[in-house]
Amino acid sequence: MKALDFLLAGVGGQGILLASDVLCQMGLAAGYDVKKTDAHGMSQRGGSVVSHVRFGERVLSPVIPTGSADFLLALERLEAARWVGHLAPAGTAVVSDEAIPTLAALSASPRRPDRGGPAYPSLDAITGLLAERAGRLLLVSAGRLATELGNHRVANVVLLGALSTVLDIPVEAWQTALEARVPPRFLDLNQRAFAVGREAGQQRESRGEE
Repeated sequence: MKALDFLLAGVGGQGILLASDVLCQMGLAAGYDVKKTDAHGMSQRGGSVVSHVRFGERVLSPVIPTGSADFLLALERLEAARWVGHLAPAGTAVVSDEAIPTLAALSASPRRPDRGGPAYPSLDAITGLLAERAGRLLLVSAGRLATELGNHRVANVVLLGALSTVLDIPVEAWQTALEARVPPRFLDLNQRAFAVGREAGQQRESRGEE
């Protein structure tokens, strides 16, 4: 079984920890040994949240060395740019196009450039940076698709659905993972979110988009 390393990144409240739990459960259902570790220092205040998830026949360490992740899964585009250095040169980035400006960016004033922090980078700037590093870039409107389903909080599962289209793992393993990790009252919504994300990923792949 080919070893696989996943780095998941976002900000507090986006559901990175649930996404990593579902990913781990999927790996177990697919027959892998799985390890993970999380870093979420100031997540409750909108700070960065990062999870390392590793699949293999036998995994000894949960920490992915810098520059060797096979997949970067990012729920916020600036966080994707922040962590893209962990991605292997031929790796795949699956990124939500959602922007959550930092406090520094929010305090920046176009009329007073001497005050506040740097402005939030444009989508084109971030996409260009990601494309330079990633062997494949899959940009998904996860937040918008989740909102259309009636709950923005399932954007994490929308992005997992998109990720599933670039992994050679049966979709049944994903369904097993959702059933194991999502409370029953939210399962139907999350299954629909996964299906919508999978459809979005397949459409972008069929158009040959990177």
